[in-house]
Amino acid sequence: MTLFDDRERAFEAKFARDEEVAFRIIARRNRLVGQWAAQLMQLTPAETDAYAKAVVQADFEEAGDEDVVRKIYGDLTAANVDVDEAAVRQALAEQTVEARRQLMQPE
Repeated sequence: MTLFDDRERAFEAKFARDEEVAFRIIARRNRLVGQWAAQLMQLTPAETDAYAKAVVQADFEEAGDEDVVRKIYGDLTAANVDVDEAAVRQALAEQTVEARRQLMQPE
């Protein structure tokens, strides 16, 4: 039985690690896309940092990416930036790749 118990513990540990990595990738992606949007809105460096943190926090409102898309698109529209929702979704996709690259890169 210990072989099965060891195997079960290994699977549980792998699942926990995978979930942690996925969370870190999404948080990093949200920060990067917040910085992208802040640049479009021509925010100062301090405002950019605060805005990126706000985008990360916005992701905790509901499951999925819709809360982040809604926040960024709404803020860009309010700042009179000529961008559509598809561009925001494209930025999310691009920043997901970049976030994964940054986190998987050996230090």
